[in-house]
This record gives sequence, C-alpha cells and structure tokens, in this order.
Amino acid sequence: MTTVEMLEKILNGINNIGGVEASAVASRDGLLICSTIPKKQHAETFVAMSATMMGAAETATTELGKGIPDRIIVESPNGKIIGTGAGQKALLLVMTHPNAGLGLVLIEMAKAAEQIKQILG
Repeated sequence: MTTVEMLEKILNGINNIGGVEASAVASRDGLLICSTIPKKQHAETFVAMSATMMGAAETATTELGKGIPDRIIVESPNGKIIGTGAGQKALLLVMTHPNAGLGLVLIEMAKAAEQIKQILG
C-alpha cells in the first residue's frame, strides 16, 4: 500500500463520522498531500488557507506565552473547519456540517493525526 493510499484510508475513516463533509492532509506550508474534498470545492485553496490560519494561530499563542494550540476551529453558519497538527510535517483538516457534534470528531481526529504522523515520519 502506498503512502497516499494509507492516508486516503485514514481520511475515509474520518469521513464516516456523522456530520463530516470532507477531510484533507496538507503540509504545514499549505501544500495538498491528499484529500476527500470534491474538485469543485478547490482543495488546494482550502488547505493553503487553512495552513495559513494554523500558522497564524501558532504565532499568536506562542507570542502570548500560551504555547502551540492543539487545534483551530472556525465556525460559520454553513459549517465548521477544524485543523490540527499531524506531526512536524503535516496538518489534518476537516470540514463539517454546521450542526455536527464536535466530541467524536475531535477524538477521531486526534487518533488520525497520530496515524498520519507515524506514516509521514
């Protein structure tokens, strides 16, 4: 099984959680590694902007002496975007429906991020 196939398997598992619309793995500098985002939704732009938000959150919290954040969550009337680190090289990003419960999503994202970290080294 290739690296991309292993990552796709992890993302497909996350997508089976109720309320999850799509997910992606990106490099920390915002390059798309793999995703389940439909082509019409511009996966490259999504991961680039999400990586920028994650980097800005890390800079802000570090400057304030609060350490590196575990995750970022952006909520809008149309859905949520959740981003978390997956090791030093990658980010795990998830889009959900607006009414999706975050408990199970966050737990499964933590497990998936650890798996991604192991795969990408």
